[in-house]
Formats: sequence, C-alpha cells, structure tokens
Amino acid sequence: MSDFQPLGISPFPRFSHIATFMRLPHVPLDDPRLDELDIGLIGVPFDLGVTNRTGPRHGPRQIRDQSAMIRRGHRVHGTYPFQQANCADVGDAEINPANLFDSLAKIEASVGKLVAKGIRPLSAGGDHLISLPLLRAVAKDRPVGMVHFDAHTDTWDSYFGGEKYTHGTPFRRAIEEGLLDPKRVIQIGIRGSVYDLDDDRWGLEQGIRIIYIEDYFRMGPDAVIEEARRVVGDGPTYLSFDVDGIDPAFTPGTGTPEVGGYTPADAQKMLRGLRGIDFVGADVVEVSPPFDQSGNTALVAANLMFEILALLADRVAATKG
Repeated sequence: MSDFQPLGISPFPRFSHIATFMRLPHVPLDDPRLDELDIGLIGVPFDLGVTNRTGPRHGPRQIRDQSAMIRRGHRVHGTYPFQQANCADVGDAEINPANLFDSLAKIEASVGKLVAKGIRPLSAGGDHLISLPLLRAVAKDRPVGMVHFDAHTDTWDSYFGGEKYTHGTPFRRAIEEGLLDPKRVIQIGIRGSVYDLDDDRWGLEQGIRIIYIEDYFRMGPDAVIEEARRVVGDGPTYLSFDVDGIDPAFTPGTGTPEVGGYTPADAQKMLRGLRGIDFVGADVVEVSPPFDQSGNTALVAANLMFEILALLADRVAATKG
C-alpha cells in the first residue's frame, strides 16, 4: 500500500486534524513528492465569474470539511481507489481576487504543474469559469471531449454589454480556443427558463449533444450513460459537474439553482456508468456555502468528487497495467 492514503478513523476521528480533501496527505505544488502522484485534488477558490449570487470562492474549504466522511472503498465498483492511484490534496490554485484575467492565468499555471508531470487534476470550485483555465492546462496539446452535467449549457457569448468571461461562457470560449472538440461534448440536464429561445443554437450548430432534462426523464439514466459513452468515444475526455445540475432540493447552495433536476442518486449512477472512459481531468463546481447553512451541497459535492476520483483511479490502474 502506498504512503498516499487517507487518515484512518483510529486513532484520528473524522473531526480532527487539518482538513484536506478526503483526509488525504497534503502535498503542495512545490513539494518533491508531487512526482509520485497520479491524481492531484486541487481547490480553486474563485468566483469572479459569477453574475448573480456570489460565494463559490468558499466552496473548496467547505467541500474539504464535508469530505471527511469519505471512506477508502468504493462499494459499487468493488475497488479501493486510493490503492489504485497515488492521490493527494495539493492545496489551492493561486488566484487574484482583484483581477479576473490574472486569476485565470494563475489557475492555468497551477494546474499546469500537475499536467506537466502526468498527474490527472480533480478540481473543486469555484464558479464554472474555472473550467476554462483548467481546460487550457489539460487540453494544451490537443482538444478533448467532455461529459458535462449542468442545468445550463454555459455556451453564451457575453453578458452585460460584451463581457466574454463569466461562469455562463466558459465552454464557448473553450471551443473557440480549440480546447474542446464540440462533436465529442455532451451536456446532461439542461433546463430552466431562457433569455431567448435561440440561446442554445450556437452550441447545437457546433455539434454539441444536449440532453435536456425532459430528454433525461424520458430516456432514463441508463440510456443517458450509453449516449454519453457514444458521444465521447475512446479519446481523451474531461468531466465537468456543476452542482446545479442536481435539483436544488438536494443542493440549494449554488449560484443559479434550477428546479426540476435529477437526484444525487441518479448523478452517482450516471457517473458510475462512465467507468472506462479516458478521463484526463475533472472538476466539481458552483458550491456556494453562504446559500446552504446545512452544508449538504458540499457533502453532495464531496461524494461526486469521490465518484469521479474512482473513475480517474481506474484509468491510472489501467495505464499502469
């Protein structure tokens, strides 16, 4: 067993010691042990892209607290992800809370240190604009596909008279920059009222496969899983999960809640069904603690991160033979 293991509950109860993601060792980005990692869990405490309800900058810290509930084994996969891959909490990406563009550059540079060493990043946001610098790091050498869980497509062009960089625009910018192959992108759970009935036209014209929530409930999670696998195929793929994809009855602590979503149980089922896809990185975003005093949104996010970590660990184990 590697040294990169979560703290056990004996003699260390879950409420003790410094909070890290899933009680994993803390290995800073300048630590020589970084070379030994396969998966780096990183916080991105940024919300300068939010257009209404701020607060996701506090998401990584609360997710760390709630992730103390995560245990070693994945009951459904029948695996021990922390034995399949060396995992650690590498701390937070650098950000500049007074400058959006400097923050995007710092986030890209921080995650780029992981990617340069062959480490798969699993990021906790932060608002959804963080996906853009994360993709700039992960897809630097070639475009990737994406499985995207969300209530919103995040492919709008601009807000407020021409602002191009908000949490509603990251995937339009990513496609324009050649980071995403739109024909290998699927978006699951899109719903809610719209500014214009043509809001989704641009993405559809690029070839994005959109599964609206009405489609989701008609198809069921098993058919959605199969469609996701068909769309992304065998190539390198990114996974982005906005917690507002889940119904706000379960995840109220988010910036843009939309009623009528799927449940956390269905989200877990869909993620488990993606096992074997070549995920090269992932994020869970839009946890906004000020809007959820119970902490349940962060608890859901921590469990989503564990599901995704299990997928990444499977890929690591497969590549190691």
